[in-house]
Amino acid sequence: MKKQGKLIGPFKQLLTMASLPDKGALRDDQLEILVDVGIWTQDGQIREIDDFETLALKLGDSVELHRLEGDYIAVPGYIDCHTHIAFAGNRANDFAMRNAGSSYLEIAEAGGGIWNTVKSTRECSLEELKELTIERANQLLKQGVTTIEVKSGYGLSVSEELKSLRAIAAADQNCQADLVSTCLAAHMLPKDFSGTAEEYLTHMVNELFPILKSEGLCNRIDIFIEKTAFTADEATEYLIKAKALGFDITIHADQFSNSGSKVAVELAAISSDHLEASSDLEIAMLANSNVVAVALPAASLGLGCPFTPARRLLDAGASLAIATDWNPGSAPMGKLIASASILASKEKLSNAEIFAAVTFRAANALNLKDRGKLQVGKVADFNIYKTDNYQNITYLQGSLDPRFVWKRGELMFTK
Repeated sequence: MKKQGKLIGPFKQLLTMASLPDKGALRDDQLEILVDVGIWTQDGQIREIDDFETLALKLGDSVELHRLEGDYIAVPGYIDCHTHIAFAGNRANDFAMRNAGSSYLEIAEAGGGIWNTVKSTRECSLEELKELTIERANQLLKQGVTTIEVKSGYGLSVSEELKSLRAIAAADQNCQADLVSTCLAAHMLPKDFSGTAEEYLTHMVNELFPILKSEGLCNRIDIFIEKTAFTADEATEYLIKAKALGFDITIHADQFSNSGSKVAVELAAISSDHLEASSDLEIAMLANSNVVAVALPAASLGLGCPFTPARRLLDAGASLAIATDWNPGSAPMGKLIASASILASKEKLSNAEIFAAVTFRAANALNLKDRGKLQVGKVADFNIYKTDNYQNITYLQGSLDPRFVWKRGELMFTK
């Protein structure tokens, strides 16, 4: 007889993340923590969560039983909503130069910076880039990250951006985690483009966007608004055209100067990411919108710059997500819970705020409503830890990895 799914448990604690609001500050006593329960999964979704022994008796031999011996806790699969893991090359010299006091411009003039990664990625074949992306995605999966946003942005020409996005699509087909692709052709004005920034963006809209749609390569467009990249006016025109074609939009905003979040709010972007330089004005605008504020603490560590004002954003009523920003330049760590725990110590975030920021609020930053909570009907993505207290996950600052990672009701990883 065909099994009617799987029953996993019992769990000493299970964090559902249910009934929590999408925006604003959260207290730990708002967390729903179920005790001695099991998860019944079927067809990749959560069918039921109830007392484990009750479920085991009810379901009997109709399900595949995964009985856990000892103290285990379960949390939703994590969602890393901002990464740049489709890249080739290495920027260790940037890190050394930056720590020796070199400026962004000096590093770029010495052959470092984003353009260094662009050159390395252009030299890489599609197959090689696919394998590099899978390798990094698998590292995240072992940490419990079951959904990963992946940006292009190291091609910066129509053909090279297509190569990157096709590599991401191929990686998604050969990867246990779900990859969500984003086109970041507007990462910077490429050095080998002879026209203006406006002409470059128009070229991408006219030549790249139609192919993205026809091949179904991505449904998200990103742009970097900053003095070293594109202006707010240039970005506005670009993003309006992207929205008109049916793309979701997101923005690298307020990293070094506060010029991007205003555009994100005015154009109803899905998210506004970085925000280290956001002022009270930008914080208020984000709080009064449905734009998810995405903090990238590993970039602050890598650059030695201020952290995103997460506490003020939450207290103002904004929605906060936290992501790794895994990239070869400013954030090569690639550790989601470590990054989130460090931000929590700096910004005084509750455990509820941390877990919300890497689960359902991060899912909202990708416009995904089917994951991020352990509830009936949601995708059966969850992490199982060998511990008796969920607080140990953040307390140990990322050093406690999941013992088991489940993706769509299938066991993907065992430590």
